[in-house]
Amino acid sequence: MAEDNVLEAIEVAKTTGKIKKGSNEVTKAVEKGTAKLVAYAKDVEPKEIVMHIPLICKEKNVPCYEIATKEELGAAAGIEVGTAAVAVSEPGEAKKLIDELSKDTSSKEE
Repeated sequence: MAEDNVLEAIEVAKTTGKIKKGSNEVTKAVEKGTAKLVAYAKDVEPKEIVMHIPLICKEKNVPCYEIATKEELGAAAGIEVGTAAVAVSEPGEAKKLIDELSKDTSSKEE
């Protein structure tokens, strides 16, 4: 399942590369062109916090995935609280996983 692969890629990139946490940091990473993979949480309230993320990812051609909960995303990012979004800016050893996810367009947002 793509969601598990996305979370795994974030965990690997956290230890061997660099990640950005939070919708503001993710937005900046995508706009600067440094984001290689983006994941955002489906259960964010209000939705406006993350609504723009799939749109800017599509515009910049960055793979973007929706994860069920903020808690799962936060855990993958190595923090004790939930986070609205995570971007992988330097994949490290997660590069192969991210490349595979980039090819898998079926689970991207429309």
